[in-house]
Amino acid sequence: MFIATLIAAGRLRDSDLARAAEIAGGGEMRWIDEGDAADLLLGPVDDWRALRDKLEAGLPGIDVIVQPAETREKRLFVADMDSTMIGQECIDELADFAGKKDEIAAVTERAMQGEIDFEEALHARVAALDGLGVGCLERCRTERVTHNPGARTLVQTMRGRGAKTLLVTGGFHDFADPLASELGFEEVRANHLESMYGHLTGRVTGAIVDAAAKAQALVQRREQLHLAKGDVLAIGDGANDAPMIEEAGLGVSFRGKPKLEAVATARIRHNDLTALLWAQGISRMEWTTD
Repeated sequence: MFIATLIAAGRLRDSDLARAAEIAGGGEMRWIDEGDAADLLLGPVDDWRALRDKLEAGLPGIDVIVQPAETREKRLFVADMDSTMIGQECIDELADFAGKKDEIAAVTERAMQGEIDFEEALHARVAALDGLGVGCLERCRTERVTHNPGARTLVQTMRGRGAKTLLVTGGFHDFADPLASELGFEEVRANHLESMYGHLTGRVTGAIVDAAAKAQALVQRREQLHLAKGDVLAIGDGANDAPMIEEAGLGVSFRGKPKLEAVATARIRHNDLTALLWAQGISRMEWTTD
């Protein structure tokens, strides 16, 4: 059996549910949280992607997740950091301290669109930071970086229900480690910025966390936990997240680039990160919000 979950926090109407049932050719509607999210219970679905696309097209402003009912609540959550769990691209904000934000942001955008190789783009952007004082890392983190709405509630609720959590990013430990502590991630995979005598050298050290490494991190953790693909939820926004997203039972594009949206199981375009709790059938009264 499949479930189509409709999400439009504070805006979902009975007429939307009726329209969804009409598009799907039937099904039983159930509210998760009235006015916020509801499920359309379906039988077997031959082409779930085609159904999702029809529902999205017929229900503008509503996020739609179509998935098998039996593996709905996930046991492993793997997330990207920049523009996913936080609202910024850290390297772009850091480049602002070096007076190079515009040129670095342009390279970041091309990398996230999948137009240029991620590792090549990473080295080029980090090289532009050569000589920047390491004190700017903490200043940038505290002055510029903000959690995306719903990030902590999502992570804390899933952990409270027994799921494992992994933050995996092509960004840097200087940002990812504090963020993981703030949100509640248990593990982090990220890149290391090299510094010497209190200044960045313009180089990264160790293995690069690129698209392949992100996917490998998910698979490794999934296998360590003896989980099936259907037990995993992954989320990202850029083309470099695509291989990781494809390794998850529910692979989500969060306001993502076209190349990621093309392969994602679900596309969150209109709601915040708590949409992923409703996608798992978890009602608001069960969320951890402290």
